[in-house]
Amino acid sequence: MADRVLVTGGLGYLGSIVCEHLLDAGFEVVALDNLMYGAGQQGLFHLCANPAFDFVKGDVRDEGVLWSALKSADVVVHLAAIVGASACDRDPALATSVNLDAVRLLNRLRSPHQLVVFPNTNSGYGATSGEAHCTEETPLEPISLYGRTKVEAERVLLDSPNAVALRLATVFGFSPRMRLDLLVNHFVYAAVKDGYLVLFEKDFKRNFVHVRDVADCMLHVIGNARRMTGTVYNLGLDSANVSKEELALRVKHHVPNFYIHFAPIGQDPDKRNYIVSSAKLRAAGFEAKRSLDDGIRELIKGYRMEGRGLFKNAA
Repeated sequence: MADRVLVTGGLGYLGSIVCEHLLDAGFEVVALDNLMYGAGQQGLFHLCANPAFDFVKGDVRDEGVLWSALKSADVVVHLAAIVGASACDRDPALATSVNLDAVRLLNRLRSPHQLVVFPNTNSGYGATSGEAHCTEETPLEPISLYGRTKVEAERVLLDSPNAVALRLATVFGFSPRMRLDLLVNHFVYAAVKDGYLVLFEKDFKRNFVHVRDVADCMLHVIGNARRMTGTVYNLGLDSANVSKEELALRVKHHVPNFYIHFAPIGQDPDKRNYIVSSAKLRAAGFEAKRSLDDGIRELIKGYRMEGRGLFKNAA
């Protein structure tokens, strides 16, 4: 087993869970993060008492910072990114420099002996019919800047030795650096906090995966790197290829007073529509196990713990 793992973007939504799972598995972990989300990234203070955990404040685009952090790492889990279509569209130059240029820098600086685990997004499959399962052989046709930068970064790494790419389904579940823009997290928040949801283009389909299954998969890749490097795997729940309508109704099963309005007029700016097969990853020995219902129950508990929101008089 490799001893020391560098997690870039280590205090983000995925990174904070990945760091926790790596430490629990006996690794030394260094989290590199520029703290661009400020107070929203203070959820890992409890790891500071662990002598196997360290933190470096810095930017993955800074060659000196990245080189220094890389020197002692056996494995790099590269999570630093501007994530999501809307975030990338807000600042395209920033998105390109972080999502693609920083990967080129990492690839140039790293030793061929250092394993890189890279999370891509299965949004690279674009706007398909939603009827046939996308496999790793399905042509990539990203429809957003986010998808394009991640697809190109995947290509850069897989053209080099000792890299594994995971094309992630839409992630859900609680994390110390919580995200509400993810579909399951958003729908459950709307059910618990607002009691209603207006839904456009209800038949568009997605695949989903729990954030802790993503972390567990990364551990699996590190432990089985010799036979998994040089290729890409879809990571999602085969039981969670569902439409937006089906997801909303699944949430309503747990929150019966949740009112859903299926709007006949209007468009969702995110046009992704696909279902995905994770059979290749299953054949490599890993299968996601946390269900949508597990995640919905978890999210309901967490949102009920949240106090009065900013600028609100009532909870």
